[in-house]
Amino acid sequence: MRKQTEIVDDPSITSAKRSATIVYALQAAAFLLAATFIAAVVVNYVKKGDVENTWIASHFRWQIRTFWFGSLWFLLGGITLMMGIGYFILMGTAVWVIYRIAKGWLALLDNKPMYLEE
Repeated sequence: MRKQTEIVDDPSITSAKRSATIVYALQAAAFLLAATFIAAVVVNYVKKGDVENTWIASHFRWQIRTFWFGSLWFLLGGITLMMGIGYFILMGTAVWVIYRIAKGWLALLDNKPMYLEE
């Protein structure tokens, strides 16, 4: 059985939630301007200390993992593009990143953490 994470509406949580929202927006904007993907992870690392021991920390972990795994797969897709398989890797990675942004942002809007503790 899973425990419910208590959601407290205080100014620090509101500020942390705003930071997570900004990061999701920057990640989404990366499909138009790739530099925003890097800006998003910089915000994550700068603000990471502010969200420790809150349910928002799970969103930061989710966003950071989206950046690093997405970057790795985009790089691999770019390297293998000339071999033909790179196109499929790039498309698959793009779909995966879009899924992660959408799932995370929707959970944030519902005040839910990304990882439920057991």
